[in-house]
Amino acid sequence: MLDTTIFSRVRAATRRFAGANQGNIAVLFAIAAVPVISFVGAAIDYTRANAARSAMQAALDSTALMLGKDLTDGTITTSQISTQATNYFNALYRNADAKSVSITATYTAAAGNGSTILLAGSGMVNTDFMKVAGFPSLNFNTNSTAAWGNVRMRVAMALDNTGSMAQDGKIAALRTSAASLVDQLSALARNPGDVYISVVPFAKEVNVGSSNHTQSWIDWSLWDSNSLTNSWGTCSQASKTTRSSCQSAGKVWTPDRTKWTGCVTDRTPPYNSQDTAPTAGNVPTLFPADEYYENSQYYCKTGNNPPLQKLMPLSYDWTAIKATINAMQPTGGTNQPIGISWAWQSLQQTLPLSAPAEDSNYTYKHALIVLSDGLNTEDRWPAHGNGNTQYGGAIDAIQQTLCTNIKNSGVVVYAIQLNTGSPGDPTSTALQNCASSLDKFYLVRDASQTLSVFNSIGTSLAKLRVAK
Repeated sequence: MLDTTIFSRVRAATRRFAGANQGNIAVLFAIAAVPVISFVGAAIDYTRANAARSAMQAALDSTALMLGKDLTDGTITTSQISTQATNYFNALYRNADAKSVSITATYTAAAGNGSTILLAGSGMVNTDFMKVAGFPSLNFNTNSTAAWGNVRMRVAMALDNTGSMAQDGKIAALRTSAASLVDQLSALARNPGDVYISVVPFAKEVNVGSSNHTQSWIDWSLWDSNSLTNSWGTCSQASKTTRSSCQSAGKVWTPDRTKWTGCVTDRTPPYNSQDTAPTAGNVPTLFPADEYYENSQYYCKTGNNPPLQKLMPLSYDWTAIKATINAMQPTGGTNQPIGISWAWQSLQQTLPLSAPAEDSNYTYKHALIVLSDGLNTEDRWPAHGNGNTQYGGAIDAIQQTLCTNIKNSGVVVYAIQLNTGSPGDPTSTALQNCASSLDKFYLVRDASQTLSVFNSIGTSLAKLRVAK
């Protein structure tokens, strides 16, 4: 009987134990905790390793850029690359978790597609959690390549030469700054043709040079009919020396286009905002010859005071480029689109300026810099402005379309508004929108700041592209 009672109690206790579920959660958590904690710990270790690798990538990129610049400038020789790479990298890389860090620098001399430096880095991070699973450390590596010599630059400058540039020392500051940029960029050229620069002074019009009077890309309809040509031609009756007297006598007046002094005005829309090459059979694509006449001055005519300086097509004759810049004089009203348009034309390998052919072995960077000290005041069409009042409006709309087309073609645009005086002009929306990005628009309140802006642009242009 006693045995039966004891057995019954044991069996009942066993059933209660088997049916109990109050401790299941704790048991399951205890079992699952190990892998959960392991995964969280692994994520922490991997995050630390990834941070160390990312920091190394940034340091290698910067090191590669600086080495490329040093080699370009002649600051170091190829035999010093490894030592200088280590110095730069050690100064830049400050990740505390990284251990056993090392880098190597491999230099490949210029051949066809240019010179390169390959920087390869590696290191490890000691793990805190994964070592329990038998992984005491995580290794990482990355690399960066700087290439130069295969990248050539072509830079066009559209520079405001309008009358207001005579104020506050602006034209002098522009001459100094633009010439300094020429020095800065020319120093990057190791071989002829590595860097080309064009200079386009502008006011209401642009002076392309009177020597172009025989070119097929000139539209003479405006110039031939202009009253300024009254004495610039010959009459079929020799005794008649002016157009009016010749025509009054029923004779034929033939304009003498050798008297043209080099000015061209805006092309017919939509070509005034395009880079379409001129075609003799399509008159709207041609560039209208004109004479920029204001205050009894022919502004393109040699010898007038002041003349509008003739543009300089792409060149690496640094002396001639700086001579063009130093000869600039302030004159006339503001038509930014025509300066920007001709700067863009200077980058084209077609008429009217026929930029030198580009070598397929090289990559080319194209940039356009426009500087103006105010807002647009006039262009070819009288309804758009009188040269004094800041109309903007229609001219700004032309400029917006023009700049959009330029940027879409792959040209990087830098825009500078030299806005001196008190209170100064409003900030130019047209110039802001013309720049490729906000960081490429510069608002200069003092002419003395112009040099630092041009130096900043030069540094931006000189940066080498990092290939990862």
